[in-house]
Amino acid sequence: MTTSTSKSLGDVLKNWDGALHGRELHQLIAALYPICRSITGDGFRQSLRLLQKQVPLTLHEVPTGTPVLDWTIPKEWNIRDAWIKDPQGRKVVDFAKSNLHVLNYSMPIRRRIALAELKEHLFSLPETPDWIPYRTSYYRETWGFCLTQRQLEALPDGDYEVCIDSTLEPGHLTYGEFRIQGATDDEVFISCHSCHPSLCNDNLSGMTIAARLAALLSTVPVRHSYRFVWVPGAIGAITWLARNEAA
Repeated sequence: MTTSTSKSLGDVLKNWDGALHGRELHQLIAALYPICRSITGDGFRQSLRLLQKQVPLTLHEVPTGTPVLDWTIPKEWNIRDAWIKDPQGRKVVDFAKSNLHVLNYSMPIRRRIALAELKEHLFSLPETPDWIPYRTSYYRETWGFCLTQRQLEALPDGDYEVCIDSTLEPGHLTYGEFRIQGATDDEVFISCHSCHPSLCNDNLSGMTIAARLAALLSTVPVRHSYRFVWVPGAIGAITWLARNEAA
């Protein structure tokens, strides 16, 4: 993208309202926070489309099964709902209350299960008993739930009903990209992981600040060119590298 303007970066910064931009960034993070993102899926696409309101980034789709260096694009994962009901039929773990409650990339399941077997699929953090851990199983098909240690300790003996309403099937990996042409083709490359749900300092802060920086730099003349990419974790970075070896 090339822009023509008489304003310099210094001119823009002279009138910079840091408090206003801070509020706007906070509002964007608040909108992104509830979305259940992963390394693939509609949550990731929805998040990038929100960022497109800040900067006209391009979305790229890479099909499941595509070789990327010595990795392979995995199946696409999407989730609608998940919960655990105790022997009395009460929901004791509910994805609707926190998307961290599900082991990210869990395969679909709906069954009754004894507590002893259920515990093999439960993850907590004993050292921080009020925190819900973030756990994933991107490359091994299994299922599970994450909960606080206090929730785990409060589970009574008996049979539980578990439900994970998800899909794990061929689809695509998505990433976003935006390039600003400078006076030279020498590039500054800025990459940010964008796949974690409900984590503000890990992913969301980088995603939003990168979008705001890209929007700002696209309005002023710059010496170097700038390339921004919003990718899912390691597999997204590997995918971009595999598709851009010439660069």
